[in-house]
Amino acid sequence: MAASLSSSSQESFKYDVFLSFRGPDTSKNFIAHLYQALQDKGIYTYKDDERITKGKRINDELLGSIEDSQFYIVVFSKNYASSSWCLDELVKIMECHKTPKHAAYPVFYDVEPTEVRKQTGVVGEAFTKHENDEDAGKWRNALKEAADLAGWELKNTADGNEATIIKKIIKYISLELHKVNFNFDKKLVGIETRVNDIVSSLQIGSNDVRMIGIKGMGGAGKTTLAKAVFDSISFQFEGKSFVENVREVTNTSSSGLKSLQKQILSDVLNEDVRVSGVVDGQNIMKRRMCGRKVLIALDDVDDIEQLEALAGELDWFKRGSRIIVTTRDEQVLIAHRLNLICDVNLLSNEEAICLFSRNAFGSEGPSQGYEELSKLFVYYASGLPLTIKVLGSLLFGKDKPEWEDALQRLKTIPLAKTQKILELSYTVLEDDHKEIFLDVACIMKGWEKDRAIKVLESCGFHAKIGLKVLHQKSLITIDEKERVGMHDHIEEMGRNIVRRSHPDTPHKHSRLWKKDEIEHILTNESVRIEFFSKLHKSITYNFHGDSLQGTEETRCLWFYGEKFDPCVVIKGLRNMKALRCLYVFMRNYTTSLELIPFSSSFPDALRYLRFECYPFRYLPKSFQAKNLVTLQMHGSKVVQLWEGGEHKVFDKLRFLDLSGSKLRTLDLRLAPNLETLNLGECCDLVEIQDGMWTLKHLRYLNLNGCKLLQNLPEDLCRSRCLEKLDLSYTKIKHLSNSICILKHLKYLNLKLCQMLDKLPEDLGHLESLEELYLSYTNIKHLPDSICKLKHLNYLRLDYCLMIEKLPEDLGHLECLRYLYLSYTKISHLPGSICKLKDLMSLILEKCLLLKKLPEDLGALECLTYLNLSSTEIKHLPDSICKLKHLNSLDLYGCKLLEKLPEDLGRLKCLKKLFMGDAKIRHLPESIHLLKGLLIYGSREFLELVGFTITQIKTPRFEESYVEV
Repeated sequence: MAASLSSSSQESFKYDVFLSFRGPDTSKNFIAHLYQALQDKGIYTYKDDERITKGKRINDELLGSIEDSQFYIVVFSKNYASSSWCLDELVKIMECHKTPKHAAYPVFYDVEPTEVRKQTGVVGEAFTKHENDEDAGKWRNALKEAADLAGWELKNTADGNEATIIKKIIKYISLELHKVNFNFDKKLVGIETRVNDIVSSLQIGSNDVRMIGIKGMGGAGKTTLAKAVFDSISFQFEGKSFVENVREVTNTSSSGLKSLQKQILSDVLNEDVRVSGVVDGQNIMKRRMCGRKVLIALDDVDDIEQLEALAGELDWFKRGSRIIVTTRDEQVLIAHRLNLICDVNLLSNEEAICLFSRNAFGSEGPSQGYEELSKLFVYYASGLPLTIKVLGSLLFGKDKPEWEDALQRLKTIPLAKTQKILELSYTVLEDDHKEIFLDVACIMKGWEKDRAIKVLESCGFHAKIGLKVLHQKSLITIDEKERVGMHDHIEEMGRNIVRRSHPDTPHKHSRLWKKDEIEHILTNESVRIEFFSKLHKSITYNFHGDSLQGTEETRCLWFYGEKFDPCVVIKGLRNMKALRCLYVFMRNYTTSLELIPFSSSFPDALRYLRFECYPFRYLPKSFQAKNLVTLQMHGSKVVQLWEGGEHKVFDKLRFLDLSGSKLRTLDLRLAPNLETLNLGECCDLVEIQDGMWTLKHLRYLNLNGCKLLQNLPEDLCRSRCLEKLDLSYTKIKHLSNSICILKHLKYLNLKLCQMLDKLPEDLGHLESLEELYLSYTNIKHLPDSICKLKHLNYLRLDYCLMIEKLPEDLGHLECLRYLYLSYTKISHLPGSICKLKDLMSLILEKCLLLKKLPEDLGALECLTYLNLSSTEIKHLPDSICKLKHLNSLDLYGCKLLEKLPEDLGRLKCLKKLFMGDAKIRHLPESIHLLKGLLIYGSREFLELVGFTITQIKTPRFEESYVEV
């Protein structure tokens, strides 16, 4: 989609239409109006009193003009047949009509077709003067042939209303011209499908006004697509205007909007319209555009004011009108409330190869010997039509060594033309959005959106709105998995912006992400610090030498330091005073560094610090951390934050992750503004000092795997904002009733708390709780108050070996969707369980005391998975056949089960049925209604119940299965 459209057919004509008429009869009325209407529609028309060049023989020029015209409109009037000139025209017209690409259409102005056909009535009277002429015979034949053609009869069409008939003629001729002449430019690839999609969205037949937006990144083919759509449908409108470069015209001229208004009005109205100002232009458009069904395309819009000036409201336009807007900025379209917004699809690999080959070789595919090189260039272009076309054109006529050289050049020097176009989107960003864009381009591409937001917010940016702006401006993408993406060329453009001012001095770049460059910078900086330190016989960290001052430019550093000396990293960061974001991942270093003292520190400007596998026992003494918002040191050797238990407060710290560290104790008063505290897998942690009362903003506390932790802080209940609490795999013995004060708690995980045998009786006060995990605890019973948890949707009690029964009011958990009861001592289910209308999964595996199910089990209308494996169930209630959404039924190991309900075939959604080791000897006939059902069981069992084994599979039990 990287070329202009061609609207000419294979055989070109000088004129679209030739008008044949008798001047005195019609030239000042009907013909004058018809000719003007044809001209206004852009149909190039020959009319003899307008086109004949003085000084030439009339007959020669007329004959040539007839041959050079594609269509002919012959207007038969009372005196048409009296003119030998008209009759000679008609003979020539009928000769051409019989050849390909030409067509004639009669208009019976004030005569009837039969009069022309038989030369009777007024036509016969006009023709009498030619009775003895030698050409009379061929004239008669021409009149008869023309009268037999389909055309328009004035008195029988629209009650003789000339204006209506002219509209019909114009509409018909426009359509015929479009059918014959319109072709997509052969240089365009994949355009036809894309045009059809947009045209379908425009719903041309509907009698309303529609505005549709086409958005995409620079160079993606928005203009080409809009022009192709415009050219393919413009003939159906009474007025049309394609306005190019709206952004450029508006931004480079103070009268830009006014000139564009004038252009639209002049195009649509076919007259020179005077516009004195933007407001005046809006008023004129409102007043005059509503009388015509128009097609307007506004290309490259980047500001809502442009749309307000050029297509302000739907009521400016006549019903049936369509407005197409292209932009890089989706927000402009949203703000103007367009009917529909369409994305431009980049070229597929096959389309890209085709477009590249057309420009590089002039053929549909690569020349022999250039196939692999072509694939590499197309891979570099990443589906961007502009880049593909430019690359193809640059390589046209070049030999293979030049191709190879060009490919190597692209690895270090981006394609200038593409970069220039793409950078237009960057230059209009606000300063903070530019910073976010560069962070994404250099570091965050491919990240989960939430992770990017966390880092950016830690660095002081309004990340949610910032990422939204970048997405709306087509600079980033957010996929279905909520990951931040970016086109390769936009990433390249962003990185080029960072590097181009100092291409050969990376220590002056604002962002560092290349491993070799970072290692070089850190090593050199560390060496210089050591040199100056020894020179001055001091190892004071406050020394300000003249070392690599350019590193003061660095704001973000992202480094995977495998087998790299951690001491060098810390020392190398010394001069990066503006560093706000640091990620370091250390592994495979050989020296034991836990006790090695170091004199360097992290820059005090840091707001985000993530140091995976941090090798030291404490943070550097001189690190003030006064700006730190996020501190993540997963898998570190940290024993405590500050050496000697120093009390240094992190005033701005919101996110603290020391999971998997050697931490032994933590004073929570050090970080009063914490929102997230992750101490998971801190196996040496024995104590969290009181101080929860200071954590007024804490939302997430993870103590999972803190195997030595026996007690929670007494004032935990003071963290009133707490939403997520993970205490799994700890030695917590009991939960205080005060925990029930946590009104906002949504997630509580007590899995593998094997010392826990009791829950607070007031558990039901956790009114926001949605997920409760109690697996592998020694809880003996559930408090009745659990039935008050109106928002609980996930309850796991599997492997709670001491639980024998469930609360009778369990049915009050109206939001419950997942219930796990495997390996419990439950002998029956309360009848109220059948009230759980939203329940989707019920797992009762290895409930060895369970012998019976509630008869009304079919009331669980949303149930999709039912696992009864290895229970003592003797029969299934018939109501189970009402479970219309049931997808999987597991009866494996139900040794007492002898039969299935006869109506099992009603379970239309059932796809998997596990039946190994049951007493069943036959299956109900209705099971054959369940096409596609997979029945799992042993080979012997399946053959016993009448199936011939045709497929073998071992997905779960190493057993056979059959497909019904």
